[in-house]
Parts: sequence; C-alpha cells; structure tokens
Amino acid sequence: MQVSAGRFHHIYDPSVGEAQPWYINDHTLIRDESGRWHLFGITHAEPADPWDENEFAHATADLLHGPWTKQPPALTADPEYGETHLWAPYVLRAEDRYYMFYDGGGSDRTATAMNLATSTDLTTWTRHPDGPLFHDGYDARDPMVLWLEDRWVMYYCATSDPEGGHHVVAYRTSTDLVSWSDRAIAYTDPRTGTGAGPTESPFVLRHNGSWYLFIGPRPRYTGTDVFRGDDPLHFSVADQSGHIRAHAAEVVDDGERLWVTHAGWDQGGVHLAPLRFRE
Repeated sequence: MQVSAGRFHHIYDPSVGEAQPWYINDHTLIRDESGRWHLFGITHAEPADPWDENEFAHATADLLHGPWTKQPPALTADPEYGETHLWAPYVLRAEDRYYMFYDGGGSDRTATAMNLATSTDLTTWTRHPDGPLFHDGYDARDPMVLWLEDRWVMYYCATSDPEGGHHVVAYRTSTDLVSWSDRAIAYTDPRTGTGAGPTESPFVLRHNGSWYLFIGPRPRYTGTDVFRGDDPLHFSVADQSGHIRAHAAEVVDDGERLWVTHAGWDQGGVHLAPLRFRE
C-alpha cells in the first residue's frame, strides 16, 4: 500500500491581525463535543526562532477547511514551572476532559520535560500539579498519544541515548495518561546526532488493518516519510511505503475521509490535503 497526498490548500494564516508574518509549526487539531474544530500549535513571528517559541496558538472553525478564527494563546510558558519554551502540543479527549501533552524544555537538553495541561473547554488550561510527566533527551519532543487495546501509548522523537546517538521514535505506555512507563523504541533511523533530526513529528495511524508511521523532515524540511507495518510498536527503514511533501504532518479524520496537514517555518500557516492509500 502506497501513501501519498493530494493537493494542499491553505486553511489558516496566523499572521492575520499581526504587524508581521507569523508561523505555525508542530500542531494538533481536535473537534469538540459540539462539532467545532480547534487548532493548537507552536507559533512565533517570522523569522524562525525556536528557542523563543513561548506560547501555543489557538484557532477555531466550524468546518475543517475554515474559515478559521484566531483566538488568544492557549498556553504561555511558565518559568516557575521550569518551562523555557513550548513545543509541539498534542490534544486528546478522555472521559470528561481534554489532555494537552507538550515539550516544556528545561535547561538540560538531555532531560527535556514532557508536560501535561488539562481543560474541560479547550480554552482554559491547567498544568499538572506534580510537574512534568517525565524527562528525556535529546530534545525529546513532538508527543502523539493513542489508545492501543488496553493502554495509552505516547510516541515522541528522541535519540537512542539521551546524550545523542541514532534518531529514534520512542514510546511510553500508561493506563491513566499521567504515570508513564520507561521508554522503549518504535523506530530507529540510521542517521545520528543530537538536536533536530529525521524522526520529528511522529504520527501513528491504523488503516485497513495496517499501521502507519509518519515522520520527518525527510530528506529536506518539507518532507514526511510514511512507514507501514503490522505492529504499531515496531517499524523499520525497510517499511517505507510513501512520501508526502509536508512538514510537521498530522492526520485528521473529519468523519468522512482522512486528511493530512502541512505547516512550519516560512510556510504561511497551515495547509490541508486529502490523504491517499493506493495498492
């Protein structure tokens, strides 16, 4: 099965109402109980300045394709909580509340804080009172969480050793979204390093009996590779089954079909395209 995307259409520009261009980078979309869409993501004025990304964008729309309305920031970095930046939120609903997982940084890039905030309305967010859920490196970030049989699984990008090594997609498991297991590895890339690497923005999806892992940037900034396997906790380089011209890609299900997003530095906001699976 080969995975690709159709034509991308621009759906949201965070620069509206601002004196200069702004960007959205790693982001997440969720629909509330009334059917309204919410977008959260890294945001900052151009040019890119990742170490000064200290607030999460929030926008809303009645339809996935817009029009989208810019809302006040969902969260702002809290130095007293140990946050030095806010990167890559992922939001899900469980029982009676929404959970936002994100990278809150910290002074030690080999022990980045994975943080949690919760909300009942997707507008007012409260940080977990006991501090970060866990720490990992190198620049462990870009969480994505799904329910797998009898537990939650959080995927995120890291390196094989917290001080560096092979770029990997790590994962941890939980039954309550607060207490998480030790890390394990779902994918190991041949490339090595410390900071930014080719396993960012992991997204895992089940479709027609198979599991798919989306990661990037590969091979350049605007590029996402897709890997297909039978086990959601194990993917290999040989499993590649598609490529999408997108950065920080997220898969969105609107109830009728699957879509894939594209955003990033100097990309003008968020773009959306139909996701395609072909024999």
